[in-house]
Amino acid sequence: MEEIWMQQCYDAPFQELGRQFDLDPLAIRLMRNRMVFKKNDWLKKRPDGRSEAEYKIDMYLHGQLKDISDPMLIKDMDRAVQTVLSFAREKKKIRVIGDYDIDGIMSTYILIHAIGDIGGDVDWRIPHRVKDGYGLNERLISEAADDGIRLLVTCDNGIAAKEQIAHGNALGLKTVVTDHHQVPFNEEDGEKTEILPPAEAVVDPHRADDTSPYDGLCGAGVAWKFALALYRQAGLPDAEKKAERFLTFAAIATVGDVMELTGENRIIVKEGLKQIRRGCCPGLRELILQNNLDQEKIDVYHIGFVIGPCLNASGRLDTAGRALELLMTDSETEAAAKASELIALNHDRQAMTDRGTAEAIEQVNTTSMIHDRVLVIFLKDSHVSVVGIIAGKVKECFNRPTFVVTEVDGMIRGSGRSIEAYSMYEELVRCDDLLTAYGGHPMAAGISLKPENLEAFRRRLNENCTLTEGDMKPVVRFDAEMPLTYMTKKRYEDTQCLWPTGNGNPKALFARRGVKLYNARILGKRKIACRIDMEDPADRSGRMVQGIYFGQPEDVQAFCGRASEGPVTILYEVQLNEFRGIENLQFLIRSYR
Repeated sequence: MEEIWMQQCYDAPFQELGRQFDLDPLAIRLMRNRMVFKKNDWLKKRPDGRSEAEYKIDMYLHGQLKDISDPMLIKDMDRAVQTVLSFAREKKKIRVIGDYDIDGIMSTYILIHAIGDIGGDVDWRIPHRVKDGYGLNERLISEAADDGIRLLVTCDNGIAAKEQIAHGNALGLKTVVTDHHQVPFNEEDGEKTEILPPAEAVVDPHRADDTSPYDGLCGAGVAWKFALALYRQAGLPDAEKKAERFLTFAAIATVGDVMELTGENRIIVKEGLKQIRRGCCPGLRELILQNNLDQEKIDVYHIGFVIGPCLNASGRLDTAGRALELLMTDSETEAAAKASELIALNHDRQAMTDRGTAEAIEQVNTTSMIHDRVLVIFLKDSHVSVVGIIAGKVKECFNRPTFVVTEVDGMIRGSGRSIEAYSMYEELVRCDDLLTAYGGHPMAAGISLKPENLEAFRRRLNENCTLTEGDMKPVVRFDAEMPLTYMTKKRYEDTQCLWPTGNGNPKALFARRGVKLYNARILGKRKIACRIDMEDPADRSGRMVQGIYFGQPEDVQAFCGRASEGPVTILYEVQLNEFRGIENLQFLIRSYR
């Protein structure tokens, strides 16, 4: 697919700021490209004499937990905490209801421990993906009433459960909502009116009346802040230290739910990764061990693509309770067995995903759907648990907003994944009359509808769609055009100030034209890597640097063929490769022309 390559090009006093922070100016440029500081911030003075740019760079480089905003600044946090404290002190039964994905699992873990720590009589439920669907439903509400529960506390769900919470109210149940999803709204004459559920408290940083300084938290991030506020209000000694125990889980959820690694999220993930590397619960330790990972080097990638999928697999193919039980066990033996089960489930999930992705891509390529700007793909035999992953893969293939749905108990259910130019949640609001349930973010959503409405849903989305051809071309933003020989080990080490990198805070990416390629050789039995020698056009010494390219076997073969045809333009990352105790810079080719 044709890509649009776009260089980030912002002005700033890079040399001056580099001297102040003892960093190569390239590192400052990378931070500017990630909007760590903005235009003219270096001209704005703070009371301490520093410029706004200096303050923001310092926070980016050295931000600590103490720099995270007070949880009580989130709207309704005070009411939520006081409600839970009251029910806990009166020994009334409390139930935490989470969600079946990694964010919901981690949120549930945090809340049940926090409420238990203040003496609450607490248990938990996680909806079953197939039997219950997303979030609260009347069955879970009625079950709680039958079990003598007096207070429900939601996490990673609840903001869209207006009818369900009203049903609970009628049964004498009180509810506290903690969530991070977009708030449902009505739109009339261009005016949006939020629809909040009738709960005792609704803690969601996306509320229009919320004035807290950071709204990018995942559900577990909100739960972690709730736990901290709860400990403080309960008067527990060392409240901050007690809450810090949950940073591992909030960090895993932040990465697993693909939240932006900016502001408070970046601090949570940085501290959470440090915790994992120092030591973690038996369940996580076994997942790391059985996936052949080095615990002392666990990073965002390992959470997003190895550990996270294993934890998610339980909620996809069985019940998310299995993942939660893995995290809660203190038994090494039990942890080993449960970790092995989750890894096996994940292998099954991968196979199902591969089959479904191939079928979905073929369906688009061989039907009139190829002309749709918003893809709505029905997979009759796909498991509802993997349609979201399939939607993401199809979206990457065609760079169009994509919904993948299947039929479950006579209803159409599925998930969507979007592109930057298309706010998926807002477009679903415009299809409200065709849907029985929906929720999510601008970039992802879940839906449920009647089979007879499926074609009308597809048609409505495309009729309303304003995407242009340009919008549907993937945009790859790179930091600078830079000679290969400009990168030194010291300069590379300075650029590592970006860590941890991920969504919203990507790794440094550079471009170079006219690169000469020599000695291409395909590696390994799977033939998914090509090692190559590269010569920069500005280097007259004949010096070679080592490059590597990864892809499917056919992609790797095509790259090797292109290498023999003459100079290329490449997009590349720089890595530090260690082999037999010797460290060398290696250039990872991300794309080429």
